[in-house]
Amino acid sequence: MSSARRALGAALAAFLVLSALLCAVPAAVADPPPPRVELSAPQAGKGRDITVSGSNWRPRALLMLLVCGRATPATGVIGGTNSCANADGRAVTTDSTGSFSKKVPVAEPPVPCPCVVHVATVMGGQQAVDAEFVVAGHPTAPLPEQSGGGRLAVLTATRLEGDSGLLVFFGAPPVRTLEFTVGNLGTDPVHDPVFEIGTAHGLFAPQWEEQQWSGTVKPGEKARITLPVQLPAGAHGDYSISVKYGTKVLAEQPWGVPRPWGVTVFWVLLALVVPAALFRIGMAVVDKVRPPDPRHARRSRRSARRAGTASADGSAGDTAAALPWLLPDAAYSAPPGSSSASPPGAPSTTSAPSAPSENRPTTKGHS
Repeated sequence: MSSARRALGAALAAFLVLSALLCAVPAAVADPPPPRVELSAPQAGKGRDITVSGSNWRPRALLMLLVCGRATPATGVIGGTNSCANADGRAVTTDSTGSFSKKVPVAEPPVPCPCVVHVATVMGGQQAVDAEFVVAGHPTAPLPEQSGGGRLAVLTATRLEGDSGLLVFFGAPPVRTLEFTVGNLGTDPVHDPVFEIGTAHGLFAPQWEEQQWSGTVKPGEKARITLPVQLPAGAHGDYSISVKYGTKVLAEQPWGVPRPWGVTVFWVLLALVVPAALFRIGMAVVDKVRPPDPRHARRSRRSARRAGTASADGSAGDTAAALPWLLPDAAYSAPPGSSSASPPGAPSTTSAPSAPSENRPTTKGHS
């Protein structure tokens, strides 16, 4: 019975070992091969085109193809994309198998050669391959000396500190302070390290800018690094801030920038106020230069005469109607349409002859 148990245990152990081996073999086989880049020509002059082909990349990945100077496949691009001919770069998307083929114009990078064709992913996990290339006629210079045994690594997560002021609402450049802690994992101290701050907007490749931190990080010690970060005026949307030391990207930090609605409000008000002001000025000019209308002048004179006549008649009529007995040497006469009877207490108008009017002509008697 014991021998049977031992045999069963041995068989079970062999089964587990075999299962582990069978699981490990597919895992080893499933490791994807590294991405590759091939050029149609090892060298070409400015203005020519070369065909860049690649394989083993991630399927449906967006790649950026650049001609860069001060770079080798071993060291990478020293200085980041600031050492590349960014204006003549090309973008390409890999197919379902991770392959691509794209024509790239040959351009002179802003720094001397040695040169490479730099192919890198724009989003997702970082993949980059540098293919050695010679730009015919472009100057060549030795690569800058790299630092000794000092090696910096980020120990804490990066943070963007600071707030947007009121001017950012009206399109001022957003400003933040990038803070992170680094440690020197090498054997030599690092004096005044130069970091590269990369700013990427959406799917575009990051634009790198060198910034030097003043200080010394001794071996085994750590230091708090603070670097200013500024976006262009009117920037908004999703940005990504990267930190690179040497050829290694140390950390990335997303930054969501709200839209500067103050700029939109300003342009809306400007679109409403300026046309209204121009209309008012134009109407004032038209009123000044327009000749007078004769019909309007005649109507104005006619209206003035009517107003004067009505005022004179109305004042005289009111005086006569209100105080008829105060008129000198004039008998009371009833207004038209009234009764011929005299008012109470007034002398009869039928018995006394009326006094002659001053304006009535007198008649002479016969001689």
